[in-house]
Amino acid sequence: MSPIQLFNVVSQHNRWLSARQATIAGNVANVNTIGYKAVDVEPFEMAMAEARVAVKATKAHMVPAAADGPATRVQDSDTWDITHSGNSVSMEQELIKAGEVNRAFRLNTSVAKAFHRMMLASAKV
Repeated sequence: MSPIQLFNVVSQHNRWLSARQATIAGNVANVNTIGYKAVDVEPFEMAMAEARVAVKATKAHMVPAAADGPATRVQDSDTWDITHSGNSVSMEQELIKAGEVNRAFRLNTSVAKAFHRMMLASAKV
């Protein structure tokens, strides 16, 4: 029986969402800082595509040895407007991103709960 990786993916996605939430909070904190450039983390899909999964042999079976998780690199954010002070943070855009993070956290929680219930139901049989 192969190991189930769904919980690992949900966990990695939650770590990525935490990094994105911290980046958004940093942008909001610097909304009035002169010359501050808004930043965002790279999309989760790109982080997962770059994550390496190595395969190593242990005794008589093969076990995937995943890397420490997807890297979350910070990159310049595409902004809606730049003020005369050179600040590129848009509060509206940051609030939209914060809402996306909130929805993604709730979706991850729902998926993990449903999968956990399914595993419990299959174990009862």
